[in-house]
Amino acid sequence: MPHVTSFTGDAKPYREGAEPYADYRRAETLPFDQLVDLADRRLGGAVVAANDEFFAERENLLVPEPAVFAPERFGHKGKIMDGWETRRRRGVDEETPHPEADDHDWALIRLGVPGVVRGLVVDTAHFRGNYPQAVSVQATTAPASASAEELLADDVEWIEIVPRTEIGGHAANAFSVDVERRFTHLRLNQHPDGGVARLRVYGEVAPDPEWLDALGAFDLVALENGGAVEDASDRFYSPPTNTILPGRSRKMDDGWETRRRRDKGNDWVRYRLTGQAVIRAVEIDTTYLKGNAAGWAALFVQDQSSGTGEWTQILPRTRLLPDTVHRFLVDTPPSTHVRIDIFPDGGISRLRLFGSLTADGAKALAERTAELSG
Repeated sequence: MPHVTSFTGDAKPYREGAEPYADYRRAETLPFDQLVDLADRRLGGAVVAANDEFFAERENLLVPEPAVFAPERFGHKGKIMDGWETRRRRGVDEETPHPEADDHDWALIRLGVPGVVRGLVVDTAHFRGNYPQAVSVQATTAPASASAEELLADDVEWIEIVPRTEIGGHAANAFSVDVERRFTHLRLNQHPDGGVARLRVYGEVAPDPEWLDALGAFDLVALENGGAVEDASDRFYSPPTNTILPGRSRKMDDGWETRRRRDKGNDWVRYRLTGQAVIRAVEIDTTYLKGNAAGWAALFVQDQSSGTGEWTQILPRTRLLPDTVHRFLVDTPPSTHVRIDIFPDGGISRLRLFGSLTADGAKALAERTAELSG
């Protein structure tokens, strides 16, 4: 179970007037950081419960933005931190003032979408001398609406995906996970106490095939339904994964935007659908992209299950308007992948591809889910 980074021990104390992130410790790249954050609040992730949140609330763990440090901000309980922070643990009496070796605090996290976890980041940003000495992470599969009491019941099987490992303060502590199982909930343990700013859970979405079968037609590229971004020409201003998040874009950087091109090329994103499917309707949304929306767009499909690898155009190059939802009815062959080309550059906020899985696509998804369920 590789600890991708090797940060341990305290960070230096904060110096008044310094840039809070100047000495923050993190890896330049991670092997899994292009995957979706399964615990993203925008997908429905939540911290269901924690045994202690005396100094800072558990909900801060899943805030999408980086943790903020306000040096002058104090409350009646002490320093106000942007993270989850518990009180200091103590022993039972004056003869044993220190906590026992197994003493720890915990938080229960419901993933926004079920999936296979490939990596985690336990971020202790701004927790310089008050971070946990070590962390461990367990995972289980339960109904999305399971309560804390149900998750903590004796008959719930928790599988360790990160063993107890020492971490560092003011650092992005990263772990690779090699457990080929579909999970819905995590238990983050900090030993013996302390604070964690953020938790990121990178992985691959594994949707419920029975639910999708009941829906019949649905958005085949949506993250919550198992769609994914495989590659893109440009990620300069914002990631292409934003285009398949739930709901409408709320601001300009909530979509995908590229740098300005100075050549004769164009930008593109390649998506993998939930499974082999037939697309019947397309929605290309440029909401909040007013002076930087793509000028034109074209769509192509590919069926990798057939082994041909050929791209078939389903939407010719079409003019896009800024800050507008564009809708098209299409007639497509069975496909597993879609590529959107935008001309010459700019961005879109959302892409929706409505349709249904083929019989082969539904069968493959059901078999994969059964395999991941053990």
